[in-house]
Amino acid sequence: MAVEKGNKVKILYTGTLEDGTVFDSSESHNNEPLEFEVGSGMVIPGFDNAVMGMEKDEEKEVKIEPKDAYGEQNPDLIKEFPKAQMPQPPEGKELIEGMILGMQTPEGQQMPVRITKVTEDKVTMDLNPPLAGKVLNFKVKVVEIN
Repeated sequence: MAVEKGNKVKILYTGTLEDGTVFDSSESHNNEPLEFEVGSGMVIPGFDNAVMGMEKDEEKEVKIEPKDAYGEQNPDLIKEFPKAQMPQPPEGKELIEGMILGMQTPEGQQMPVRITKVTEDKVTMDLNPPLAGKVLNFKVKVVEIN
């Protein structure tokens, strides 16, 4: 049985960037397979498309361009905020360039944002998804199809 839109699948996967850096894998989730309904929008479009037509126990490697992943970097999503309005870091820590903070979207979802610059009175943050603008490579294996 080949994977079709609407099937619930379980997938083992490893996601890497172009330089080989692993950004996510089922191994980092206690080897629990990723479970989702194909075509429902639960995963990025390129991942959805990659598993279509695969059979149980089939493995393959796919390259997903930014347009089918998290989109391109949007310069309008790099914003400055007054430092006084920022949440205070834990004692003994300070806000620094490269730090990742968890911010809440208006819809109530947690979203990681990266600090790109800190001055005496302002903090610049990149509100783009961390993987925006990146080519993603996945090694995937279908372990269950329902």
